[in-house]
Amino acid sequence: MTNATIALSELAEKGADADFIRQTLQHALQRLMELDVEALCQAAYGERSEERINSRNGYRDRAYETRAGKVDLKIPKLRSGSYFPGFLEPRRTAEKALTAVIQEAYIQGISTRSVDDLVKAMGMSGVSKSQVSRLCEEIDERVQTFLDRPIEGDWPYLWIDATYVKSRQAGRVVSVAVIIAVAVNTDGVREILGVATGPSEAEPFWTDFLRGLTRRGLRGVKLVISDAHEGLKAAASKVLKTSWQRCRVHFIRNALAHVGKGQRQAVLAMINTIFVQESAEAASAQWRTVADQLRPKFPKLAAMMDDAEHEVLTFMSFPKAHRVQIHSTNPLERLNAEVKRRTNVVGIFPNDKAIIRLVGAMMLEQNDEWSLQRRYMQLEGLLSLSDNQPARLSAVIN
Repeated sequence: MTNATIALSELAEKGADADFIRQTLQHALQRLMELDVEALCQAAYGERSEERINSRNGYRDRAYETRAGKVDLKIPKLRSGSYFPGFLEPRRTAEKALTAVIQEAYIQGISTRSVDDLVKAMGMSGVSKSQVSRLCEEIDERVQTFLDRPIEGDWPYLWIDATYVKSRQAGRVVSVAVIIAVAVNTDGVREILGVATGPSEAEPFWTDFLRGLTRRGLRGVKLVISDAHEGLKAAASKVLKTSWQRCRVHFIRNALAHVGKGQRQAVLAMINTIFVQESAEAASAQWRTVADQLRPKFPKLAAMMDDAEHEVLTFMSFPKAHRVQIHSTNPLERLNAEVKRRTNVVGIFPNDKAIIRLVGAMMLEQNDEWSLQRRYMQLEGLLSLSDNQPARLSAVIN
């Protein structure tokens, strides 16, 4: 008796039949998304209804890899909120990366008790090195392609921050900095441009990291926003030849360490009067006034303010519409929190490559999610920061 069924992968190899399968699958998935969005809007496309609570706002293209080949989909966008179809599983790669890192740590005998329990709960007690190797190769290829992709266009704002994880090196457990670089281009779109591990205090490390970004095409950077890393500050000036903004949030945190707990709210209120000024000149004048007022009682804080004025107020020289986002590294805080949450599951990484595997996979997927959202920054003022502004042609009168 012949088998009445045929594997999808076999059918996909039969030439024209494969196109039919992809077209059918594309139609079915597209219709499924349309029904999802109709339910979210409580109205069909183009329908006038009093029950409508949302409306469409175009589409975003997304390639979906299936056993029948690549299917090109158009994901509907909403005017309020966002939509992402569940069948695309945006977190699949990160979960695979986490599994791979846990397996590698387990095999090398350096996992913590919590990881041992997790390995058993995942049914991985019989994990082999060949299984781990295959899974790691699959993820590493995707992550490396993402981290090595060309960078196109001008990127006026570049945020860089570091978080720390534990890794085993030469038989010792050490703290390793994980660097994440995020930038916004002249279209107001933000992307994750790079991930690296290394000594965050060393200027040669920062120089190599930034040169790696420029080799991939990074240009047009007008402002680098980071914490007070002297090595990064020097590297940004040397490699990117750009201004540097010291994270305002971290500066205030360090400043208040020179003040007793009972007086911190009053001092914070005084410092915040600086940042409500309308212009860079007014902010500088208020900065000096506040420093002089604090000097008799808090000389160390006043001296700190004298040294940090230009570093903390750099953002005031940029378009007002952007200042809320460029005065600190807060845009990276949520990323760092997610990195901490995932890396805490592992505990101690077997090596730096495993760190890049997990964090890189997380950043790849976060970047995909950002691509489905509205632009991050207002266009107002962004074009004026570009080194490649469109030429203005004067009118010709016949």
